[in-house]
Amino acid sequence: MKLGTIGVGNAGSKIVDKMVEFEQLTDRNLCRHVLVINTARTDLSKPDHVPDERRVLIGDTHQKAKGHGVGGDVDVGAEVARNDIDEIRRAFDDVDIHEVDAILVCASLGGGTGSGAGPVVINELQKMYDEPVYGLGILPGKYEGGRPALNAARSLQSFVDKTDNFIAFDNDAWRSKGQTVNEGYEGMNRELATRIVTLLGAGEYDAPTVAENAMDSSDIIRTLDTDGISSIGYASTSVEEDGDGFLTRFREDYEVENGSSSAAKINGLVRRAVNSRLTLPCEVSSADRALIVLSGPPSELSRKGLESAREWIEKEVDTVEVLAGDDPRENASALSAVVLLSNVTETPRIEAIQEQAVEAQDKIAQQDAVREEEIADLITDEQGEIDPVI
Repeated sequence: MKLGTIGVGNAGSKIVDKMVEFEQLTDRNLCRHVLVINTARTDLSKPDHVPDERRVLIGDTHQKAKGHGVGGDVDVGAEVARNDIDEIRRAFDDVDIHEVDAILVCASLGGGTGSGAGPVVINELQKMYDEPVYGLGILPGKYEGGRPALNAARSLQSFVDKTDNFIAFDNDAWRSKGQTVNEGYEGMNRELATRIVTLLGAGEYDAPTVAENAMDSSDIIRTLDTDGISSIGYASTSVEEDGDGFLTRFREDYEVENGSSSAAKINGLVRRAVNSRLTLPCEVSSADRALIVLSGPPSELSRKGLESAREWIEKEVDTVEVLAGDDPRENASALSAVVLLSNVTETPRIEAIQEQAVEAQDKIAQQDAVREEEIADLITDEQGEIDPVI
């Protein structure tokens, strides 16, 4: 797939940055056009792999933002994007739409810029282009509090409604104990980048080795052509010694599986991908469609193993809409399986976010009412003898 990749807000920009980094490390060429959009000048300087000319600051003259962010306010984030929509359009002008198969918009749904400006950006893209526009959204963890949950619940409706498919990543499922906040987000961004690039980077038309079970962008687009919400599973195993190299940080599992045939190894790897941590915990059988991508050295790929894995997925998901393909990588040191579960409908975490959001909204309303009453009591004299100026 040839992808136009846009990060909105701090988290969205970091995800795009990690995707570009992982591409470079694995000799892929997925992100043909990269763009990051932010309301905070400081955050816009953080990406390491996005060219300066592909960074857009919005809200620089907005009364509340002024280039310092929107303070987690989703409404201000949306307002800033609408006010600066002409500047955003001009940034899109650099994208040669004939060079991309789809556009991916990445954002956190818990903050203000990603959750507010993200849907505005997506809405504009849908007006301008006929190609599919997908969303990649980070759901806040319960530990992050009620306000991020409320932002996410509001933004999620717009993301799902405006995109051709929304791929979700749940911070709750991926938070590790003993990590600092920055370390945690760094690790989660790396895990997500691994899954997205391995999935969408399959079937490169200019790859040096032709896949035995060919997969191309149309297969991915067909699987994502369901609207709704999707989740991704992933597992990998090393096929050669790589020491403690940088790439090991991008692999979820670095164990060597010995004594098994290629077919059995592939079947087991795909099962592990589905049964391990999904980007969004869900009931696998609630998916509408599924897609398997097996990536690694050509010598490790097996048609029999892939077919066996596909048959197993069909039974688990209870659908015949399952596509599977190889993604040969001559210099790969790991065999990876990524499974896309498209249009899942049983997702307890999203239900929990909505419940937390309702509670937060009620609490905010109650606090506002109490605050107004307290202010009135503070500035009004009890005898009513003092007249206001106006």
